[in-house]
Amino acid sequence: MYQLYVYDHCPFCIKARMIFGLKNIPFNLVILQNDDEATPKRMIGAKMVPILEDNGHFMGESMDIVARIDQEGTPILTGQTNPAVSDWMKRLNGPLYRQFLPRAASAPFPEFSTTSGRAYFIRNKERSTGAFTDILSEGPEALTPLSSLLAELANLIHSKEAVNTVLSTDDIHLFAQLHSLSLIKGLVYPPEVEAYRQTMSLKCGVPLLDGLAV
Repeated sequence: MYQLYVYDHCPFCIKARMIFGLKNIPFNLVILQNDDEATPKRMIGAKMVPILEDNGHFMGESMDIVARIDQEGTPILTGQTNPAVSDWMKRLNGPLYRQFLPRAASAPFPEFSTTSGRAYFIRNKERSTGAFTDILSEGPEALTPLSSLLAELANLIHSKEAVNTVLSTDDIHLFAQLHSLSLIKGLVYPPEVEAYRQTMSLKCGVPLLDGLAV
């Protein structure tokens, strides 16, 4: 059986997990400690996840893993991608991860089950965002850019089953972002977005983080 090494909070890991669920292919999920550098370096030469293990062979890069697993049996990611969806995701990246990373650091993810693992994450990520405590102390207006982008997304969703009607790599990238957004408390999802994220969560077997939202 495939082994997939991940962090629970990691959006790239969500992408790799999705394809297994969408294709109903069994696998073992292994969650590494965030400060464990030795294990991923032994497997692929770098501290990166996700990592797919198949009969003693290791593969990194989330979308390479997605492509590899989608080739088992009949491929399902056959739909066309939409440049407007790609543009929306690029514009979301900055404001999303500024709000997501401090919340991830305080959430009970298994990769942070040791003090050293959580401290490793905070130390490395605060270099790009600034102090997490400062971000978390911002008022509700800090979420306005995210709410505005969610309103835009509603017009791009053509079906709750697939953003462009037929499953494509856009769905892999988009749900991973929506999964991260679900850790941010106070966001209101337009009906089209809510239906899509709930449906995709069920289809791929990856729970949203609403219950942990900060």
